[in-house]
Amino acid sequence: MKKILLGNEAIARGLLENGCSFAASYPGTPASEILSSFLQMAKAEKTPAIGEWSINEKVAYETALSVSYAGGRAAVSMKQVGLNVACDPLMSSAYTGVKGGFLVISADDPGPHSSQTEQDSRMMAMMAKIPVLDPSTPQEAKEMIRVAYQISEEFEIPVMLRPTTRICHSRQGMALEAIPAPSLASGFSKDPQRWAATPRYRYTLHHQLNQKIEAIAAKFGEDSYQRILGSSNARQCIISSGVALAHTYDTLKELNLEDQIALYQVKMPYPLQVQTILDELVPFEKILVIEETSPVIELQLAMRGRIKGRLDGSIPPQGELIPDVLVQSISNFAQIPEEKKAPIPGKARRPTLCPGCPHRAAFYAIRQALPQGIYPSDIGCYTLGLNLGAVDTVLCMGAAISQAAGLYHAYRMKGEVPPIVATIGDSTFYHAGIPALINAVHNGAKFILLILDNFTTAMTGNQPTPGLELLADGRRGKAVAIEDLVRASGVPSLTIIDPYQLEEITRAIKEADKVTRSENGGISVIISRHPCLMTPGAGKKQQSYGMQITEDCIACEICFRDFECPAIGLDQESGRARIDPNLCSGCGVCAQVCPQEAIKRI
Repeated sequence: MKKILLGNEAIARGLLENGCSFAASYPGTPASEILSSFLQMAKAEKTPAIGEWSINEKVAYETALSVSYAGGRAAVSMKQVGLNVACDPLMSSAYTGVKGGFLVISADDPGPHSSQTEQDSRMMAMMAKIPVLDPSTPQEAKEMIRVAYQISEEFEIPVMLRPTTRICHSRQGMALEAIPAPSLASGFSKDPQRWAATPRYRYTLHHQLNQKIEAIAAKFGEDSYQRILGSSNARQCIISSGVALAHTYDTLKELNLEDQIALYQVKMPYPLQVQTILDELVPFEKILVIEETSPVIELQLAMRGRIKGRLDGSIPPQGELIPDVLVQSISNFAQIPEEKKAPIPGKARRPTLCPGCPHRAAFYAIRQALPQGIYPSDIGCYTLGLNLGAVDTVLCMGAAISQAAGLYHAYRMKGEVPPIVATIGDSTFYHAGIPALINAVHNGAKFILLILDNFTTAMTGNQPTPGLELLADGRRGKAVAIEDLVRASGVPSLTIIDPYQLEEITRAIKEADKVTRSENGGISVIISRHPCLMTPGAGKKQQSYGMQITEDCIACEICFRDFECPAIGLDQESGRARIDPNLCSGCGVCAQVCPQEAIKRI
């Protein structure tokens, strides 16, 4: 049977077709749909394969790895930034190895479209000394899973699959194979010298790991390096991998260079069978390596004088290698004049919080209550609070709380502490905020923390959080309440409030500042709680108003400039504000924002 699948669906299907029995993940674009698709397909096929949304990537990695330790085939998926969180078990598991096939799927985001960094997971694989496969199409991503499990089980080593955004989110028709019964755990075999190795034996494991990598390169390196374009007379060649290979193929065709320049695909960028590639490159006068995002292949070939690529600037050192970029780079390499394209007219629209988003009201209240404050924030939708002037820092998951503590200590030494208001989402709080909060309480920091609880991991597609009685596959789980965790951390002041009640949350923030500054004050936590309207059914459960702009409007622009509701704009004809009924959620918060009381609920 053939079916058109999203790249992430193809990966999920590939896992099931190859007997994966357990998958774990923490949601993060561009990898989010892998686990949800895996569970939906497993349910539809009535296989016993299971999975979970873990609290963070490290926990997901360690849980799936243990299934492999017990002999079952397992996989963990995440975005590239999540691999940083899972770096500790990644490095160590390369030494201990695995038993059942174990696949690490790290989806990179060249560009970056929705990430703090555009780091290259292949570099992480090379640092950990595990093989990495780099698909150039969704079909190839699905097919590579079979090879990945073969390598993993034959050499008892984790194997990485590194799709990128364009692979994860593109669609392709492909043949589906039968889904067999999953490879269940055969049972954990005790071997403390391996699974609980002391530092002395880790040296031995490292030696064994090096031998594995050499053997993998020898056995699989040749098949992972293929010539796919170029006549026998070609004197120039390009080496590429991943989606950059697909774009390069199309660019060579577009420029009519497919006979003049040979194109080689590298399916396994690490470990390379270097000598085979060097022998293959002897006839070529010029060689260009095109890869996203770091020079992984280029560094391993180590022929700086002859090979061009990222290291000498022939390929831009950052950014996605989209066709427009490649046309310029390949034209320069082939020494043909580039045809300049006229820029596309129009102004880019900056990202903004959705109409009716409860975070908008919370951020507005922060600015109204404590306009002189410092506002550390975190990773998620609430990064867009930047537009509302209520976000000053965004570093990484959980850092809002650590940075608020650091800012407090920095100003305390000066003797004058400004208001510090940190914001973090519910999922991010569970992910990495809890240790930071315990640390801040323990070390006597004083600041306000708003936990923006919208009952979901909104930015990545509304995956459930541990705060809900809902598991990844729809079964009922045990909810772990944020307020219980906050109280157990020793926080002296806790308030729970609906941000749609703008006056009340503004007053609560001012009161929290007083409490924080009192003699026995510490960290004041406000849980700003209202469901995300993008969660199916959430909008219908809340009261919705019809909204109207009256003649009292003086076009002060507060409702769409300061409050930044995307449903409101300036009506050029009347000179007053105008509400777009197609965008308006009817939350009614704008009526509380308007100083002229010119916005009415009807």
